[in-house]
Amino acid sequence: MILESLVRYYEALAAKGESPRDGWAQVRVSWMLELNGSGEVLAVNALSEPKEQKGKTVEVPRTMLLPAPFKRSSGILPDFLCDNPAYILGLAKSDAEKDVKRAPECFAASRDYHLSVLEGHTSPAARAVCAFFRSWKPEEAADHPAVGGVRDELAKSGGNVTFFVKDRFAAEDPDIAAAWQEAYGGKDEEKGETAVCLVTGKRAVPEKVHPAVKGVRGAQSSGAAIVSFNADSFTSFGKEQSLNAPVGKYAAFAYTTALNRLLADPAHRQFIGDATVVYWAEGAEPAYQDFMTFFLDGGNDEVTDADLDGILKRIARREAAVFRDFPLDPSNRFFILALSPNNARVSVRFFHDTSFGDLARNFERFYEELSIVGAPEHMPLWRLLGETVRKGADGKAVGDPSPQLSGDLLRAVLTGGDFPETFYRQILSRIYSERDVRAGKAAAVKAFLLRNRIHHPDYPKYKEVLGVKLNEETTYLPYVLGELFAVLEAVQETASGVTTIKDRFFTSACTTPALVFPRLIELANHHLRKLDGGSKVYYSRQLNELMSKITESYPAQMDLNDQGIFQIGYYHKRQKRFEPNPKNKEIREDTDHE
Repeated sequence: MILESLVRYYEALAAKGESPRDGWAQVRVSWMLELNGSGEVLAVNALSEPKEQKGKTVEVPRTMLLPAPFKRSSGILPDFLCDNPAYILGLAKSDAEKDVKRAPECFAASRDYHLSVLEGHTSPAARAVCAFFRSWKPEEAADHPAVGGVRDELAKSGGNVTFFVKDRFAAEDPDIAAAWQEAYGGKDEEKGETAVCLVTGKRAVPEKVHPAVKGVRGAQSSGAAIVSFNADSFTSFGKEQSLNAPVGKYAAFAYTTALNRLLADPAHRQFIGDATVVYWAEGAEPAYQDFMTFFLDGGNDEVTDADLDGILKRIARREAAVFRDFPLDPSNRFFILALSPNNARVSVRFFHDTSFGDLARNFERFYEELSIVGAPEHMPLWRLLGETVRKGADGKAVGDPSPQLSGDLLRAVLTGGDFPETFYRQILSRIYSERDVRAGKAAAVKAFLLRNRIHHPDYPKYKEVLGVKLNEETTYLPYVLGELFAVLEAVQETASGVTTIKDRFFTSACTTPALVFPRLIELANHHLRKLDGGSKVYYSRQLNELMSKITESYPAQMDLNDQGIFQIGYYHKRQKRFEPNPKNKEIREDTDHE
């Protein structure tokens, strides 16, 4: 299903002219070897283009459409028209004995390969390339006038070198392109044993080594494999490497080309935990990807929260909605793929195939569950995950969220399933460690309890207090105790200018209220005696109202669910205290006259 979806994505891109044809790829090239018609080297010039990186403009190798390179792991295997200096010029990358010995062997292999591919092709460019390989002597490269000046830089850089003949690059010559297409088609390999391709369903000679997948964070920079077998326990009937899962040359090229394009697109790629997440829509329309990015990454100033919310609700109701002048179809298929590094391979963390409407409904539900006063309207997933990580003195996260937790949480959001229990426990752990309930953590607690405890016998009580704002009517004890703690904290702060009960008693108040609340009430009475006028009356009224709701003994111990409810009550009450409220102002003014 994954490879098939990627092949369809490639075909949609190819139909739009946005993806290279079979056998070609976007390759980074550092050097241009200019030849005359006789194959003599006229110059070696650096190829680069400006690119913005971290606010600065830097020169990076040029990206060009060239014959697709082979996947090299060991041994000598030349690429066509574009390769490193050892293969093109026979230059060793260092003075080490193994490099000096290997370079001429690489050049010889490249020479034989180019001459075999271009045999019978007579365009001026083809003749020039062949003449170069027949006449070039690697041992004399350092003394060549066009090479000598840049020899050290050229050899040590290891950057790719390609050919330029007269007025264009050799790869642009139609005769050379036809020669490559013919060779890439694999006349000799077509004599091999055929099998039914697992992707296309057609008979084809299976591709033994699939093209490399590049761009998965943490994987090898040279590329990794998503389909590969290299141990006896993974093989059957002598089917080695990728032959145990037969995929034809075309399908292997198509799925890796599509995946590499997705991985190379920072606008539509996210890093969540150790997973690299890519996503695409059936038909390859980027508007769907753009819309998805707003939810995963938090969006930007181009689209308001109101605009996003309106579009999301229409799509969730299976109504078409226009985004960036493109009509989003709720029935269109949408795919999310998360990949994690695994040495020379990549592991599929998860793959989700759904309709865009179903995905929108799951996001809508997620945002409704997270919605709480003081928190962003559309909180991005990376920020929610950040709430599980310890913060340093500067307020920045120390370390990364758990990779397993990150993947499980993302899957829950996308599929509408339960949040991982570890997510809730880590949020509570951070709250107790920091002895505070901030907006992100309060939103996380609220969302978890609303979704994961829907079948709990006390869920009706939970739901009545897990709203966006303070519920002043409820008598649910854990919530009321949370409110009460917030008022006790405010009394101390007003009376003495500091607050210490949160640091000293917050965790105990959440977990074992019976041990600490009697003492906290005594402390509050002591602080109230320091107040006079409106403040004393105002806080006395609040304490009396909350105490009147407590009609049973303080709980000796509260379970994890009620601990979360306590924290929501505390957070709601604090937010009520700080939000502008004309009614509160009137109360204070009235009490000042009493």
